[in-house]
Amino acid sequence: MPVSIEQTEFRQALGHFASGVTVITTQHQGQFHGTTVSSFCSLSLRPPLVLVGIDLNANIHDLIVASEVFAVNVLAEHAEMLSRHFARRIPDKFANISYSLGQLDVPLLDDALTRLECRLVTRYPGGDHSIFIGEVVSISTQPYHQPLLYFRSKYGRLHSNAANLVSNVAE
Repeated sequence: MPVSIEQTEFRQALGHFASGVTVITTQHQGQFHGTTVSSFCSLSLRPPLVLVGIDLNANIHDLIVASEVFAVNVLAEHAEMLSRHFARRIPDKFANISYSLGQLDVPLLDDALTRLECRLVTRYPGGDHSIFIGEVVSISTQPYHQPLLYFRSKYGRLHSNAANLVSNVAE
């Protein structure tokens, strides 16, 4: 018997899980596309794999399937406006956005904390989303910035000494 959970209740419950914010980008037939995504995680170190959940109705979904390449741009704390920008449905999301092209010719956002270029390895059905598995082929980071966070439908930041506490524990 299927469990009956209200979509709103489920969304609110998951909102209690703090996450980073990413913009997934791709290019297909010379056109650049991007969307804000919080459903992202690392999957494997050998080979280096990441997992991204993309809504079946998102414009970028079929473009990733067709191009078989994408980039994960992990946003820095000062990039909330980038997150909001790429979450909107507008025709040219890259107008007035600073980016460069990577090895796979996908747009890499200049203001991203980390940029991962990926080749699509496989895709699995996941309800109203597809689960894309990508093999990371290049990495670039800006280690002196902090991440943008998302918690309970609001953007947030680490406290200034939180990153130092984390790095001290790891040492």
